[in-house]
Parts: sequence; C-alpha cells; structure tokens
Amino acid sequence: MLHEKSLDFAVRIVNFNKYLREEKKEFVISKQILRSGTSIGANVRESRNAQTDPDYLTKINIALKEADETQYWLEVLLRSKLISETEFNSMNNDLKELIAMLVSTVKKLKQKSPK
Repeated sequence: MLHEKSLDFAVRIVNFNKYLREEKKEFVISKQILRSGTSIGANVRESRNAQTDPDYLTKINIALKEADETQYWLEVLLRSKLISETEFNSMNNDLKELIAMLVSTVKKLKQKSPK
C-alpha cells in the first residue's frame, strides 16, 4: 500500500510540476517540489531492498523527511498565491495520508527493534 501510494504521489507531483512550469511559469519551486516529491517514492522503493531493519528504517525516515520538505514547498506555493487553496488541499491531503503511513511504519519498526 505504501509503495503504491508513494508511486501515485510521485506521478501526481510530475504532473503538478508540468502545470507549474507551463501554466504558472514557475521554474524554481517547481523543481524543488519535483525533487522532494518524487524522492519520497524513490526512498520507499529503495527500502524494499534494505539489507537490515536499521537500513529499512533509514530509508523510510528519509522518505518522511522528503515528504515534510514537499509539504513545505506546497505551503510556499499557497502563501505566495501561485496555487489556490483548492489545489493546495488536494495535493496536501494526499501528502498527509502518505506522511501518516510513513510515521506508522517508523513507529512499528521502532517498537519491533530491540532496545
């Protein structure tokens, strides 16, 4: 589920980047959000090949950091009025779902690991 959700979000970010560049003529933040938004799924994908539980946890934590950065760029776009509140909410709702899944995964892994 996490793998599919993060891939779907990456595709959405690619399309969002295209919209920002072509319709809004925004080239700097669009590049930032493209990088961080697609990195979430790339790190989740990498976690599938983790050699140890700590390695897996590291990849998921990196994905979580990238998700937080993506949320930051969305907020910048909203506050600078480059996107509407409706556009923000649509993207942010998907992102919040993804963040919740990542946080849940991190919590489960930390509970599982020996102290």
